[in-house]
Amino acid sequence: MDFTWSDQQRELLDAVGRFASQQLNYNVIDNDRDGVFNFDAWKKCGDFGIQGLPVPIQYGGLGMDPLTTVGALERLGYACKDNGLLFSINAHLWTAVTPLVYNGSEAQKRKYLPGLCNGTLIGGNAMSEPNSGSDAFSLTTTAVKKGSRYFINGSKIFVTNGPVADLLIVFATMDKTRGSDGISAFLVEKDSPGMNVARKLEKMGVRTSPMAEVFFENCEVPEENLLGSEGGGAFLFTRSMTWERGCILASAVGSMQRLLETCIRYANERKQGGQSIGKYQLVASKIVDMKVRVESSRHMLYHYGWLSGHRKAVYMEAAMTKLHIADCWVKCCEDAIQIHGGYGYMTEYEVERELRDAIGSKLYSGTSEIQRNIIASMLGL
Repeated sequence: MDFTWSDQQRELLDAVGRFASQQLNYNVIDNDRDGVFNFDAWKKCGDFGIQGLPVPIQYGGLGMDPLTTVGALERLGYACKDNGLLFSINAHLWTAVTPLVYNGSEAQKRKYLPGLCNGTLIGGNAMSEPNSGSDAFSLTTTAVKKGSRYFINGSKIFVTNGPVADLLIVFATMDKTRGSDGISAFLVEKDSPGMNVARKLEKMGVRTSPMAEVFFENCEVPEENLLGSEGGGAFLFTRSMTWERGCILASAVGSMQRLLETCIRYANERKQGGQSIGKYQLVASKIVDMKVRVESSRHMLYHYGWLSGHRKAVYMEAAMTKLHIADCWVKCCEDAIQIHGGYGYMTEYEVERELRDAIGSKLYSGTSEIQRNIIASMLGL
């Protein structure tokens, strides 16, 4: 495998880094404290093409392959400190955009993808329910077809982008006796009759990414908004989750690289006992461990991207990538706080926020325990 970037790829990646440094270098502290989603930053990312990275050019995207896409998202995570914005972009990409690219009809693609790519539309996914967390397919939300319309009833929780989404992909069962084979997916637009976006949920981290509960009471959906085929929702969801697991923490690799460089600078500048703290073996060892985590995470990310781009099976590789990067991100943040000492615990140094943002990565897109179960099953256990 050759991970050397071509001149064209290098030009794009450098452009992403410059864009993020110049346009997304705002103060996140207040936005994090108040849970503010930055619509202006979202639109700037759309104008640049971030939300359309993997989308074919004919639908308004950049048409990038998976390896280039994760490389670009890594650069975005390095230069942009707003992990909530990055999380919202990833949720949008992997739970709304990708299913449309692979399962949408031609009419659906032409109707929604251009806006989802240029930042004028925000997408999301409504799958999780109060009593179906890791057991994602044990849905109670139902869909019944009457004439030319579907009627959805039920509730969803942990809907990323829910309060701001223009389009949600909603999963509902049409036949509970068929289990996962009875699940279908629907494109539900904002303000659809019978859909109610309820209270915004307060979170420990990624607070600038809005999340909500969503309720459906005889929510009317036209038959042309069925995504894929009736009963095809489970396959559609599994496919999008494989994309999400493999790609969603690409920006975290960039964040870890930035944390590493921040800690090196601090360890060289901070003096204790007449010398810089980086000269102390225990501090230096933490920084070395951070470096190893960054490099191993980057390798697994690129390996997943390369395999996916070459149409190889990546179900297990996606789970391994998600599991490893999540674990490394949390540990790097913990070490960064320890290296900074009391200052690392202070909001103004922006290290404690990184840890709060990182912890969620072990929960969303399938918990770390679920990733281990997936990997074990692929090993025949």
